[in-house]
Amino acid sequence: MHRHSYKGRKFGRETDQRLALTRGLMCSLIRYQSIATTLARAKEIRRKMEKLITIAKKGDLHNRRLVISRLNDLEAATILVDVIAPQIERNSGYLRIERAGFRRGDNSEMATISFVDELTMEAPADEKSAKKTKKEAK
Repeated sequence: MHRHSYKGRKFGRETDQRLALTRGLMCSLIRYQSIATTLARAKEIRRKMEKLITIAKKGDLHNRRLVISRLNDLEAATILVDVIAPQIERNSGYLRIERAGFRRGDNSEMATISFVDELTMEAPADEKSAKKTKKEAK
């Protein structure tokens, strides 16, 4: 048997469990900008997150809804589209994987995945929100 045209890793899980695992890891990466996981998981997350960041950089309504549907987490999707994506100026290669030794229990290879660019977590000030704060101050 051959394994042609099969993309992605299975992680010894069924489809729904695998999808939940990758979504959870992607949401954690968005919230904390850096996570430690196994090397295989980090490589799989990088594949999906690079595409998701490219979608989020476009920023229109359709692409925002695509990000929400892929992450299944409104808060993480909002952070990605409104805070992280505008700060990224590169066209690709948004994430970095660094090997971090081996796990003590089962000796699986660990890695740290993080954004290449330094990101600040403050949302950019919109004109509408700036006007509201000025009115509230008066």
